Amino acid sequence: MSWKKISKLAHLVSTAWLVLCVGYILVLALRQAGFRWWVIFSLSGHSALLIFLLVSLYLFAIFRGVGGSQAVTIEHPLTSTSYYLMFYVATPVLAGLTSSVAMIGENRIGLFASGAALGTLGTTFVFWVIVDPAIASLELLLPQSRKSRAARLAEVKAEKEKKQKDCQLLLVRILGQEKAEIQRWQRALKPQAEKLAALLTAGEIDFKRAEYEAIEIGACAWQIGGVSCMQQLRKMAIAECKQKRRERDFVDYISVWWDGIGGWRNTSLC
Repeated sequence: MSWKKISKLAHLVSTAWLVLCVGYILVLALRQAGFRWWVIFSLSGHSALLIFLLVSLYLFAIFRGVGGSQAVTIEHPLTSTSYYLMFYVATPVLAGLTSSVAMIGENRIGLFASGAALGTLGTTFVFWVIVDPAIASLELLLPQSRKSRAARLAEVKAEKEKKQKDCQLLLVRILGQEKAEIQRWQRALKPQAEKLAALLTAGEIDFKRAEYEAIEIGACAWQIGGVSCMQQLRKMAIAECKQKRRERDFVDYISVWWDGIGGWRNTSLC
């Protein structure tokens, strides 16, 4: 049998034993408090607390078993070894065996089972919650561990800075492309902007003809660059009206004329 299969089997057996011990202790405590069996195992009774505790302990064991806090071997020369991990996983079983040996000579089965269960729970809690984190912290104080940790954190920081720099460069490139696109649109759409400005500032205007021409211009702008191009063309037309025809008032009909072209929507109607 491979080491991986042995580790999985040990983890399964240890978890099952720990769950059994915790369940036994809780049921025993509830029975001593005077609760009946149907209350203990009722879904609306204290079994909800029992299930929650058992699931929490199981998830804690899984998290520690697959967690990456001790994945760097050079920073954790002891706790990252396969032997230590196997000992960690098998702690409930080893604690149960030790407690059972210590209870040899006790004739009362209930007291023997209680001692084994309490020993398992207490030893497992102490090792998983206190001893193991303490050992991992002490490993980080070793010169080689501190050096490796500093190098790893520096590498992570450098990678983060590189990503930020790449994002900034990408943003600059996108803004540059957008600026170049707007400049290209300004050159290509200048005649259409002047035509729109003339339609807006005409003294007497045939609205049907003006709307037809404006729709053709808007459709052309949509084909060139979508809504962004249409917005740029509208800005150019409004600027043309304000620059060359200051003495005349005009009404911005462009948003109304273009309503429904591609993705353009008349904001005044929203």
